[in-house]
Amino acid sequence: MSTSPAKPGKTAIVVGSGLAGLSAASQLLSHGISVHLLERAENPGGNSIKASSGINGAPTIYQPVEDTAFYSDTVKSAGKALFATRTKEREELISTLTNSSKGAVEWLVGEKGVDLSVVAQLGGHSVPRTHRGKRKTPPGASIIIALLKSLKENAEFNLETGCTVTQVLKTGNVVRGVEYICDEGEKVAMGPVIFASGGFAGDANGMLAVYRPDLKGYPSTNEPRPGSQTLLTGVGAQLLDMEQVQVHPTSFVDLKDVDNPVKFLAAEMLRGEGGLLLDSSGRRFVDEMQTRRVVTSAITALEEARGEGPRQWDVRIVLDEGVYESAKSHVDFYLWKGLMRKTTIADLGPGGSESIKDFADAAARRKTDLLGRKSFGNWSLSDPTAESVMYVGRVTPAVHFTMGGVVINERAEVLGAGDEKIEGLWAAGEVTGGVHGENRLGGSSLLECVVFGRIAGDEAARFLG
Repeated sequence: MSTSPAKPGKTAIVVGSGLAGLSAASQLLSHGISVHLLERAENPGGNSIKASSGINGAPTIYQPVEDTAFYSDTVKSAGKALFATRTKEREELISTLTNSSKGAVEWLVGEKGVDLSVVAQLGGHSVPRTHRGKRKTPPGASIIIALLKSLKENAEFNLETGCTVTQVLKTGNVVRGVEYICDEGEKVAMGPVIFASGGFAGDANGMLAVYRPDLKGYPSTNEPRPGSQTLLTGVGAQLLDMEQVQVHPTSFVDLKDVDNPVKFLAAEMLRGEGGLLLDSSGRRFVDEMQTRRVVTSAITALEEARGEGPRQWDVRIVLDEGVYESAKSHVDFYLWKGLMRKTTIADLGPGGSESIKDFADAAARRKTDLLGRKSFGNWSLSDPTAESVMYVGRVTPAVHFTMGGVVINERAEVLGAGDEKIEGLWAAGEVTGGVHGENRLGGSSLLECVVFGRIAGDEAARFLG
């Protein structure tokens, strides 16, 4: 990547070191702008570093089929929220997201050296478009490691961890900087600000309790931490879709620690590559390739498990050897963690055996799947027997992602009353609202971070001149 010489006295502040923040920082440095990045956790990477299914992109050279449906798939996934308010503005955000996806993948591969050559089809997608690498490192970690390495090689990049922003400084309608606190005390950083501080899915007793009290008691895939949107409403930012919270259908229930309210995500690509879901009696009950919203609703319609700490359900995710081979790096990790186990069909009981036989028939195109599933990934077991090898883990829905946040436009500018942009302030990633509507497609979180993070970096650089 070509990087312009640093412009004396020109520094931008980035809040949050997940993929949105690192993408913004990368763009700023490419324009010769110094970056001061603030991260409240002790280590950088945010939730992005844990992302396990991949990043969407279309059309790319890695896709096995032509893809012209990414925009329409995203609109369909957004649901009724798309037409409730700000329809034109939401469509512009979705258009920016999907039209920029090819370039996002090419940037990560071409400029940052990230392998994204493996493509899978996830729930809610009409074709395979979710990219990951061939090696053991999950895609989120691969991307974060590559970007951090590149950033740390630049002398104009300054990262402070363990530092929490406490106030955004604004004069008139222009943001001038932030106040923040670290172990050594209170500090001030001056310059235009890009917020990439994430959502509020881990804020169980704060923002989540305010906007979605019905989710009380649900486990979460997020570590407990407060949301940061109030810092931005404090300088006039609008909020949108705050009630739209994504409950991911499959987080692992660790059988050694059933009551732990913080869960480890069972990657959506497990279902995309051919995995199926069984209830406690061994019955399939949903097309596993539906959107997260639909699959979660099907699970929570089942009888809830009793006598356990969080609200959770007794559902098993089941993979055959073909799925295992296609998702080997993920499954080996889950096996090592004790979240999955290798067993046989006989261990799943009569109900499970019958369900797997029906599923295998549908995957082999001997019959139509009664639940409507059309894509079976890399499921390879055609004639199951009691001794056929299976990989099994218990899963349950968990609060995972917040679609709501501050209002931005397609230039990542934060908007105040009357949609007036707040000068010197941009936002990208999960801290924003309006991109996903009622449901985020798997693979679009990392994509959102790259697309709008890079846009925010470009716009902040233009602001500084």
